[in-house]
Amino acid sequence: MSSDLKANTRDRWREQVFDIIFGSESRIGKLFDVLLILAIILSVLVVMLDSIRVVREQWLVQLKILEWFFTLLFTMEYFLRLVCVDKPGRYASSFFGIVDLLAILPTYFAIFLPGSAYMVVIRLVRILRVFRILKLGAYVGEAEILVQSLVASRKKIEVFLYAILTLVIIFGSLMYVIEGEENGFTSIPRSVYWAIVTLTTVGYGDISPQTNIGQMLASLIMICGYAIIAVPTGIVTTEMARTSEKMRSKVICAGCGDRFHDPHANFCKNCGKQLHLDNNTIVSEEATSQ
Repeated sequence: MSSDLKANTRDRWREQVFDIIFGSESRIGKLFDVLLILAIILSVLVVMLDSIRVVREQWLVQLKILEWFFTLLFTMEYFLRLVCVDKPGRYASSFFGIVDLLAILPTYFAIFLPGSAYMVVIRLVRILRVFRILKLGAYVGEAEILVQSLVASRKKIEVFLYAILTLVIIFGSLMYVIEGEENGFTSIPRSVYWAIVTLTTVGYGDISPQTNIGQMLASLIMICGYAIIAVPTGIVTTEMARTSEKMRSKVICAGCGDRFHDPHANFCKNCGKQLHLDNNTIVSEEATSQ
């Protein structure tokens, strides 16, 4: 009887820890997420300050104490995540599980492997853990719109990048022929590098055309750069508007749960299930609310 009581107590404890760490519905879960994000940001700030020689020489002890504090804190959190999930191995091999592990290992490696001091830079992967904020209810919808918009824009972006790659190769080759090695364009790859820098309006200035024809071509590339920069922004913005409009239709497929459908769609574009069988089987947020 006592063993069953202990098992039930342990299961309840795991459920409570799981709700706090992985959930964001309760007040404690939201507070945990906020404190975790704050700890991540502060730990990254400590790593950045540690890279500044003047700060490191003056505050070395304090920075080490803070680094070990955050490392032990994240270590405890990592093991709590492993304990409270049903399949620890699956979590450990997941994206965030690997990120969580990489966030704490470098500090321990620096103790046992003297030559691995520079591995502490890997601690900056902690900033990736801030993406856990996306599970907060206030951000789920916005994150879903952004992800769906990027996925929908993928083919257009690929065509755009291919066109840009073609342009920079052409422009770079022309500049190599026009300017030549004597003006710094020593090879076609280096000329393509110059074309990329110029087309993106970065303009490092390490290479510059000297001939009149080369300068005219450079001016043309710069003008094209201003026009080209706006293209991917327009593509993603258009898809975001379309995705938002689809989400406002609030039609959710009963088969796969996808809610990104055209307002007048009759079948799910993912699984093919009929969305409007009859008045009783329309699955939407409006119907469920009623």
